[in-house]
Amino acid sequence: MEKIPFERPTNYYDEHLYPIDEQICALLKQRKDLSDNNPSYPSEEMIVNLAEKYELYEDFLSSLFGTLKMEDLFKPRVEPIGFRKHIPVLQSVEIDERLYSVTFIRQFENASVVNLNIDWDGTNDDPHLLDHDNFELFVGESYDCRMESGGGSTGYYHYNYIISPPLPDDSSGIDLLFKEYKDHFKEKPTGLEFCIHL
Repeated sequence: MEKIPFERPTNYYDEHLYPIDEQICALLKQRKDLSDNNPSYPSEEMIVNLAEKYELYEDFLSSLFGTLKMEDLFKPRVEPIGFRKHIPVLQSVEIDERLYSVTFIRQFENASVVNLNIDWDGTNDDPHLLDHDNFELFVGESYDCRMESGGGSTGYYHYNYIISPPLPDDSSGIDLLFKEYKDHFKEKPTGLEFCIHL
């Protein structure tokens, strides 16, 4: 999914505002550091109090603090370029009558792409009620992993993940750790997690 480029809403800028804007950025950095990069969200009562105290709209503050929780979505994204090869994996784990498998890794010059497949007996599934939680991929501190896309139907679902920098061509010993969450902010784990050992 390609990120939509940001367009500056106006060409006007009052240079007198720069010291305040710099303070806002310094406070954002301070808040990020103090929260250990886990931006909490003020209670409804706190939002009301802050809105009244600083003569701001409650919905504006709600939107502002909501955006702070989404900082990772604004991180520059690596788009795979220069396909090199497929690396066979052919590993699977079965949990609660669902088969989770990674069959191969696509190697690119600047990234790796991993596909997680989930298969189950879908004969009793309602095709109109496909409700899936989110699986996040973790490889290690030195790798950035993001889910790029996902989809499926009765009895099958898949997710695509982009990993950067690329995994080594000989990825022996690397663990692909998948964790399931009810939300996109990774705050509501379902408790389901599994490892595909390469």
